[in-house]
Amino acid sequence: MRFDDNAGLDTSEVDDLRGGGGGIGGRVALGGGGLGVVGLIIYFVLSQLGGVGTTGGSSSVGLGQLGSGQQISNSTLSQECRTGADANRNHDCAVVAIINSIQDYWTDQFARSGRTYRKVPTNFFNGSVRTGCGGATSDTGPFYCPADSEVYIDLSFFQELQTRFGAEGGPFAEAYVLAHEYGHHVQNLLGTSDRVGNGTGPTSGSVRLELQADCYAGVWGNHATTTPSSSGRPLITEITQDDIQRALDTASRIGDDYIQKNLGNGKIDTSQFTHGTSAQREKWFNTGFTTGDPARCDTFGARDLG
Repeated sequence: MRFDDNAGLDTSEVDDLRGGGGGIGGRVALGGGGLGVVGLIIYFVLSQLGGVGTTGGSSSVGLGQLGSGQQISNSTLSQECRTGADANRNHDCAVVAIINSIQDYWTDQFARSGRTYRKVPTNFFNGSVRTGCGGATSDTGPFYCPADSEVYIDLSFFQELQTRFGAEGGPFAEAYVLAHEYGHHVQNLLGTSDRVGNGTGPTSGSVRLELQADCYAGVWGNHATTTPSSSGRPLITEITQDDIQRALDTASRIGDDYIQKNLGNGKIDTSQFTHGTSAQREKWFNTGFTTGDPARCDTFGARDLG
C-alpha cells in the first residue's frame, strides 16, 4: 500500500489524546445512541480473557514513541504529517492518510445519493479515554461511539493483532480495521444502528451489523485508489494483492469462532456470537471489495450470511 507523495493530509480528522491524561478506565456504556459501542474486540475477549492485555503504548513506529515527560498533540501531528510522502515513512501519518481517504470516499458516496456525510474524528489514546459512551480502556479495542459519533483507538492494538491474534498485519490490514469502524458511523448516519438491538447469536442483528461494517470497509478499499482528497489527488496510489490478503487474514483472526476457540476456553458457543465467524467476516469484506457497491452490503436482507 502506497500513498501519493504529493497529496496533502488533513490532520484535523484526528484528535491526538496520547499523553494528555485522556480519562478514566472501565467499560464503555453499552446502548449509547441506540447502538452501543461496537468495538473490533468481541464479547469473548472481554468476558473470558479480561481484555486483550494491551500495553497502553502506541505504535512502534512514528509519533507513538513517547519519552519521559513527552506529550503528543494535534500540533505535533500537523507538523509531522503534511503530505503522502510523510505517510509513506511515518506510521502515524499513514493512519491519518487512511482516515482521510475513508472519509473522502463516504463524503462523495453520500453526495451521490443526495445525502450529507458528516466527517468525524478518530481519537488516538493511550491506556484510557473518556467518551460520550463512558470511560474506556485500551482493552476495549478500536470502537465507534454513537453517542458522540467518534472513533477511538489505541494504536498499540495493531501490534496486538500480530502478537496475540497472529495476524500478518500491514498498512492495509490496519486500514480495514479503521474502515470497519467508520462503517459503523455510516450505519449511524443512515439510521441502521437504531434498528438493531443488543442480542447475540449467529443471525442476530449485532452480527449482521458487524458484517455490514466489514462489507462497507471493503467497498472503501475498492475505491481507495480513485477517491480524490480535498487537494484533488487520490491519497492512495497502490493496493497490492498482498495487501488484500493481509486484510482478509486479519478478518479471519477476529471472527467469533476463531477467538472463542483460540483465545477463549476452546469451545465455540454460537449463542454468544456478536460479530460473525471468520469465514463470514472474510466473505463480507470481500463482497464489498470486489463489487465496490454499498448496496451489496445488505446483510439484513441476506438469508445466508455465509
